[in-house]
Amino acid sequence: MHLSSNQSRALASAIGLLADANDADALRAALAAPMLDLLGADHYTSMAWNEQTHRFERFTALNVSPDSLRDWDAYFRFVDPLTFRLMLRRGPTLATQIMSQPELMKSEFFNDFLRREGMHWGVNIYFHDARTCVGDFRIWRSRERGQFGSHELEVLRLLEPGITSALSRLHWAGSAAPQEAQTLCAEELLERRAHLSRREAQAAWLVACGCPDKEIARRLGISYPTVRFHLGNVYRKLHAHNRAMLAARVRALIQADGDAVSRAN
Repeated sequence: MHLSSNQSRALASAIGLLADANDADALRAALAAPMLDLLGADHYTSMAWNEQTHRFERFTALNVSPDSLRDWDAYFRFVDPLTFRLMLRRGPTLATQIMSQPELMKSEFFNDFLRREGMHWGVNIYFHDARTCVGDFRIWRSRERGQFGSHELEVLRLLEPGITSALSRLHWAGSAAPQEAQTLCAEELLERRAHLSRREAQAAWLVACGCPDKEIARRLGISYPTVRFHLGNVYRKLHAHNRAMLAARVRALIQADGDAVSRAN
């Protein structure tokens, strides 16, 4: 892959930012200029997906007006024919892989939103930690620059693992831990009702709270293989075949116990 001197500097800058990052939102903002230089693009927007509210939030942008970002959140996300379809893709995807450029140019989204910012050719990438989207890049060119090609997609594929790793680490490290009292009650219940060991109960509760295995290892101060060992026992004891089923059964046990207490009172 050939890079110009300007692109090489931008790539080095991006890699340096990934290595030094300690805040996911600051990282997404700092990557804006290097990514535009790397891809020969004009407009950059990045958002974070909130799984609880099913909304994008914490917008950061370069060469996209704050008014447009507010308008997208208030209205255009409802008529946006690209974003949610692009989010389902794994890897960098051209807007024209979702719908043809002539078709896009007929849409309300293009004429009333994209065109007013000069955004014509787009490429998006959504970074996933398992099923959790931990951030995205929405990068656009003006009409005059022409379509993105295989070279730009290759650059994004090169950076994708490092960006995903950094955003995942910062996403979970910055997430709020369950309240201590709630955690203690849940763990004690799981030990008593599901016959789990203390470590098994701790790991099961964190799965139900949405933590991936590496974050469970960090929070419990144990190794990743040890987490997998404990969760293997939990899956067997709770007769769960996958992570979603395990989380559902943990929540059901806790809910059932709460309902029983309410009835007794």
